[in-house]
Amino acid sequence: MRLSPPLSGNMAAPVDQELKKAFAELQAKMVDTQQKTTRMYEGVGRMFILQSKDEINNQLTEKQKTADDKIKELEQKKTYLERSVKEAEDNIREMLMSRRAQ
Repeated sequence: MRLSPPLSGNMAAPVDQELKKAFAELQAKMVDTQQKTTRMYEGVGRMFILQSKDEINNQLTEKQKTADDKIKELEQKKTYLERSVKEAEDNIREMLMSRRAQ
């Protein structure tokens, strides 16, 4: 019985969130290098909306916080699932050993 492969599919989720966070940080650095009077636009669907530099920074900060929260949540789920798999494997081993002893 092999329980590990489903866990491996979830292993990419924290990496995806870390990439989103890094991308938001890079965008924030680029926004900071711009002058205060530079026009900045936010992409919404197929259009762009004029936003202030502060509003763009707030949105990027919020994206970073969201990514951090999701990373922590995924790490907790990963730990829980790994513990559950280990317990299930131990239970199966114990059952097999008791069967062999009979």
